Amino acid sequence: MDMLSMTHEDYLEAMVMLGADKTQSVRAVDVAEKMGVSKASVSKAVAVLKEKGFVSQPYYGDITLTDDGVAYGNKVLDRHQALTLFLHKAVGIDLKTAEEEACKMEHAISDDSFEKWVAFIRSLNL
Repeated sequence: MDMLSMTHEDYLEAMVMLGADKTQSVRAVDVAEKMGVSKASVSKAVAVLKEKGFVSQPYYGDITLTDDGVAYGNKVLDRHQALTLFLHKAVGIDLKTAEEEACKMEHAISDDSFEKWVAFIRSLNL
């Protein structure tokens, strides 16, 4: 599976959060609103994601995710939620800051490191 830029990962994460999958589409305008970007920015990102096989979009139609897009978007969302929860509940960082920092961390941590971190956290029974 191709690695994506942080920005493109954020687009997939937003689409998953909006309910997109193989059968449920999302509108570009909704993605733009969720991310606080222009519809033109969404169109550019979708073109890249489409080229890499993560999304499908008929000409000027709504966006659906491919199997790879669903998997990748869910992976990013899972990391975001786990990191946010840890930073907020276990470390005591306020929720807004925890969200912002988790968003940065979710892109930087490798799959292997994240899996080991999750296993360690589970061992603590937090």
